[in-house]
Amino acid sequence: MSRGRREHVPSRPTWRCRACGIAWPCSAAKLRLLAAYREARPALLMHLATLWVEAEAERPARDGGAAARYRRFVGWASGRGGR
Repeated sequence: MSRGRREHVPSRPTWRCRACGIAWPCSAAKLRLLAAYREARPALLMHLATLWVEAEAERPARDGGAAARYRRFVGWASGRGGR
């Protein structure tokens, strides 16, 4: 991480991006995760599902429920079927 720049990581317990303030994972975080897990999509999905479970435990979804948050955390990485 370069000096003065923030990484696009979740801020707990709000689960908003520390860098840009939008719901995590933001576009920059998605790109970073796809690059990091380029050859390991199942591992990416497991990582995202784990974070989803943690988010639900810390702050149960109110707006749109758990299914909407699951799509936010995991669905985007599942391919066409998860969008």
